[in-house]
Amino acid sequence: MEQVSSTGRPVQITVTDGYDLKGFKGDTPVTFIRAEFNQVILGDSAKVTVSPEGTAKYNFTSSFEYSPEGGITLDDLAHKPVFLTMTEVLPKEKKQKDEKTLILGQAVVDLLPLLEGESSFETMVPLHPVPGSPLEPLRSGVKCSLEVKVFVAEPLLTTAQILGGNLLKVTLEAAYSVPESFVPVGPMQNYMVGLQVPSAGEKDYPILFKNGTLKLGGEREPVPRPKKWPIANILAPGANYIPDSFIVGGPYEEEEGELNRPEDKEFRNQAESIKKRIIWDLESRCYLDPPAVVSLQKRIADCRFWPVEITRVPLTTAPKGKAAKFDKADDEGQLSFHGVAYVNMVPLLYPGVKRIRGAFHVYPYLDSTVYEKTKCLFSLFRDTGHLLTQNNKIGGFNSPLSKPIVSKNLKEEKTVKEKELEGRLRPGDLQAPSIKSQSSDTPLEVEPSPSHNPEGQQYIEAGTYIVLEIQLDRALVPKRMPEELAKRVKEMIPPRPPLTRRTGGAQKAMSDYHMQIKNISRAILDEYHRMFGKQVAKLGNNMDSETVEEQKCLLSYELNCSGKYFAFKEQLKHAVVKIVREKYLKTTPFESQEELQTFISELYVFLVDQMHVALNQTMPDDIQGAVSTIYTSSEQLRLFAFEAEVNENFEMAAVYYEERLVREPQNLEHWLDYGAFCLLTEDNIKAQECFRKALSLNQNHIQSLLLCGVLAVLMEKYEQAEIFFEDATCLEPTNVVAWTLLGLYYEIQNNDIRMEMAFHEGFKQLQARTLQAQVIKQRSTGPFEYIEEGGKVDEHSLGPWGITNGSSATAMKAETPAGPGAPTSILDDFLEESSKLLSDSQEHILPTQSQDPTVSQKPSNILLKEIPVEKETSKCQDSSTFLHPSPHGVSQTPATIFMETIRFLMKVNAVQYVHRVLAHELLCPQGGPSCEYYLVLAQTHLLKKDFAKAEEYLQHAAQMDYLYEKAKKTYMQACKRSPSCLTWLGLGIACYRLEELTEAEDALSEANALNNYNAEVWAYLALVSLKAGRQVEAEQAYKYTMKLKLKDKALLAEIHTVQEAVGFGNPSF
Repeated sequence: MEQVSSTGRPVQITVTDGYDLKGFKGDTPVTFIRAEFNQVILGDSAKVTVSPEGTAKYNFTSSFEYSPEGGITLDDLAHKPVFLTMTEVLPKEKKQKDEKTLILGQAVVDLLPLLEGESSFETMVPLHPVPGSPLEPLRSGVKCSLEVKVFVAEPLLTTAQILGGNLLKVTLEAAYSVPESFVPVGPMQNYMVGLQVPSAGEKDYPILFKNGTLKLGGEREPVPRPKKWPIANILAPGANYIPDSFIVGGPYEEEEGELNRPEDKEFRNQAESIKKRIIWDLESRCYLDPPAVVSLQKRIADCRFWPVEITRVPLTTAPKGKAAKFDKADDEGQLSFHGVAYVNMVPLLYPGVKRIRGAFHVYPYLDSTVYEKTKCLFSLFRDTGHLLTQNNKIGGFNSPLSKPIVSKNLKEEKTVKEKELEGRLRPGDLQAPSIKSQSSDTPLEVEPSPSHNPEGQQYIEAGTYIVLEIQLDRALVPKRMPEELAKRVKEMIPPRPPLTRRTGGAQKAMSDYHMQIKNISRAILDEYHRMFGKQVAKLGNNMDSETVEEQKCLLSYELNCSGKYFAFKEQLKHAVVKIVREKYLKTTPFESQEELQTFISELYVFLVDQMHVALNQTMPDDIQGAVSTIYTSSEQLRLFAFEAEVNENFEMAAVYYEERLVREPQNLEHWLDYGAFCLLTEDNIKAQECFRKALSLNQNHIQSLLLCGVLAVLMEKYEQAEIFFEDATCLEPTNVVAWTLLGLYYEIQNNDIRMEMAFHEGFKQLQARTLQAQVIKQRSTGPFEYIEEGGKVDEHSLGPWGITNGSSATAMKAETPAGPGAPTSILDDFLEESSKLLSDSQEHILPTQSQDPTVSQKPSNILLKEIPVEKETSKCQDSSTFLHPSPHGVSQTPATIFMETIRFLMKVNAVQYVHRVLAHELLCPQGGPSCEYYLVLAQTHLLKKDFAKAEEYLQHAAQMDYLYEKAKKTYMQACKRSPSCLTWLGLGIACYRLEELTEAEDALSEANALNNYNAEVWAYLALVSLKAGRQVEAEQAYKYTMKLKLKDKALLAEIHTVQEAVGFGNPSF
């Protein structure tokens, strides 16, 4: 056993017992245990006889010294286990000098708990049999095992190391679709993959994966399958596997690497089932102390792509009696098929991310390309050590190796001391023969051509890729927990509890007074009936006024004489006292007699009035007719408010919104509607107040969180904005708008990595939703219905904010990330459709803005026909319908996350935020200056009353490939869910432009039936009749068009042009 420094700390491994053991000869074999670590034998146990039951007590303790300054380090503990080899001692035969031994099996003890802060642990490790061992044929379910205890006097890691350090695990699964020149026959080859990660000090730690197995394919690799130790010469096959560590695979779409798009799925299925592959299934571990963790973060930020090299080296065995040494020239000649994969490590800097797994293309190793992508100046397999200061300056990789990796005998393993001596840099070794220039940031003087690596080109031709997993024990950037975010939101916006009704309040006092009046009135009626019942029955309706007055006097006398009058007064007294205290809040004596008399007079009038109310409820007057009251519902008030917005009467609109809030202050939908209105009037402070009150009613409502975040950004309260956006992504991780808004926030903060993370997650969720929508659409065969978790939902039961109508909004948690409903223009109708987000699950109708109510009868002149020349036509904003999509419905998803976010912002009139998103839409590869892009620009200018610019952008939109089929489909859905004159008119115009005259006439006839005073409907009916050749109908429709004074001059000019072409239609000719 090697000598260790006095500063080392012993790590003790004790084997106490063995179970279910069996030997080659006899039922009571003699066995001993040999402990090994890091290729060093720690010791042998005493020879122990196994009992007939298969148990043995070894109580064997061995140890090695852990020394951070040299020798065995934390890295060794991380990826090297302790091997316990059980050997049977056979009985001596005659004339046999030495004992004969046979190996029974091998057990593996993982020391990873020592790196997790443990100072001792016990484990039961299986004893894996070697081939031919008698341990193999044991009955099923029974496994031989060893009981092992590991102990150190004190934890190997300090508290700072536990909190600041990390454990890096790199798993190399396989290389798929390898070149055809890779064949299993011929000279044996060692397929190797390597990369480097920052380690202690200035050194980098090389991670190597050797001895990959070339397979011809034909079937897919099974999952889950166990990971293997990156250690050679393990005796028992089962000991190769790392305990409780498996490769589980997963869907391609959820991977972080390349080849994860839907179009790559077919290629990967073929490559991973049919084509050749090289299998490693190895996991290598590396302990990172706190400085190394900081270095890792900095390295990833400086060089987002890390090179993972792959090569093939012939296996050579050293001749007996000769050292296994080769010259450098020979080593470089052995290096073949040198390739590199570029692994994007940036996701490890995303909050909460501690694992990336994916497939990565393999490219030929070219120095200039590798340097350009990774700032790495050397090859791990080819080059020697380099100037550390130079590499640190440019953020490149450092090498602890002074000799090429491939120069070692690949069948021999060297001791730790030999490796450490060779791994130290010496002044004479600071050169790299393969790099032309090491004195500057330019790695090469001459650009190498692909012909310099013709073997590497075969990786591209074959489509080779490696599957790699990189995992950390803890995320480099911790993610805030949902509980913490919810707590922060509560601190900023305390939840508002629902108002509780006071049981002893004024309402209860009034109710008690009414009840006493009713009881007393019944008692008086009973007394009257006792005294005059027979007389009333006899006279009937023939009683005169004198008789009635006489009965009244007698009744009053009887009540006073019998004491019932005073009893009634006492019965009513308590109810009157409660009214004085609860209704009038009088609990102190009056200051003057006049004040008392005034109050008594006021109270008397009130009590008499309430007495009449109670008596009328008990004995209604048949003669007096009920006064009819007109009740306006909350929905009607909302429509009135929108109508006021259309007419630009914002003061009246505010009155209607505030009336809704007075009636239902606990309804968060009312607060959101009012907040959107405040954004329209650019009252950001009041809008923020509304959105925060909505959030206080339900702190899990996604739209309220997002809108609070948007207002926080607009008011430059960035810390609060981050809390709102991040909380929204935690509550609803599939919400595309939430991730996009979070990314836009990080862009404002110049945090490019987190911005990329948020946008990436948004695109990922959008892609997943697209695939899900396609599946649902393929499966749906019946009429449309809402598709929700748990059943069907009526299309009219959802409000524009994802809240169920007719139910309390105070305890409602929104289940959909659909955007809020708000006053919008006719452009919004087409925004939903033009980027293919037409949803069959669209909801109720919201009227929109217009300057002139008479002009608002034109939903189509902006988009469905030629852009008018007159500026007045550009001003119009239609009071047509807007259909809100449900994310659970069968719909087509928009092309980009930015356009979906734009829709959300436009629905709430957050125009100030839209232009930033439009810039991303313009630069996005899937986006660009589309028709919808110009429509949004036009809408923003319409809201600003910049009609010239709006018309310009509408003309751009008209020139785009904007199909009327889309408009037709949109209006068909609108007509199905909320038929009106305007929706039928829009459908008729779309059909007319598509030359579908029959359908156009049917739609226009429906519009005319709903409103025969719409000049535009008559105008298009005239056009249809002209095209159909019906002169009488054409002239009649034209007559009503002129009578109703059509204001669209462009449409009128079109009618005249068609009339001249067909030769009829205008009686004035």
